[in-house]
Amino acid sequence: MRAIRLLPRGWRNAPNHKSQITNHKLQITNYKSKLGFTLLELMVVISIILILLSLAVPSYQQHVKRAREAVLREDLYQMRNAIDQYSLDKLRAPQSLDDLVSAGYLREIPLDPFTSARDTWLVVQEDVLLSVDQNQPGITDVHSGSTLSSSDGSAYSSW
Repeated sequence: MRAIRLLPRGWRNAPNHKSQITNHKLQITNYKSKLGFTLLELMVVISIILILLSLAVPSYQQHVKRAREAVLREDLYQMRNAIDQYSLDKLRAPQSLDDLVSAGYLREIPLDPFTSARDTWLVVQEDVLLSVDQNQPGITDVHSGSTLSSSDGSAYSSW
């Protein structure tokens, strides 16, 4: 069986054997300390990241809200335009939003961006005829079913 060498080569014959071992341990300790970060350095980096996040998150949320408001405006415009076109073409107002889809005026009923549902749209049904030739009243307007307020303070259901 072969003997296992515990010390690096050349150390057994050295006159100052213990000082070389101590020096080697210091080199290993010094090398290990250069491999990682101290707790203080990690805490400083994490605190800087948290400060940056606290500045960025409110801005991000405001942009998301404005984007949803833009989607709501566009959806309301498209649905109101489809209601008007349906009423003029068919000489009667649609009785539900599904009539607009089945007649091909809308591909599908859009999602309300604030309620994330297709069935929360508030339809306004009036007995007012939009044209002289129209013979049946029905839906004249549509609003969001959300109870939230917009960035300008008005309710989304009043848009």
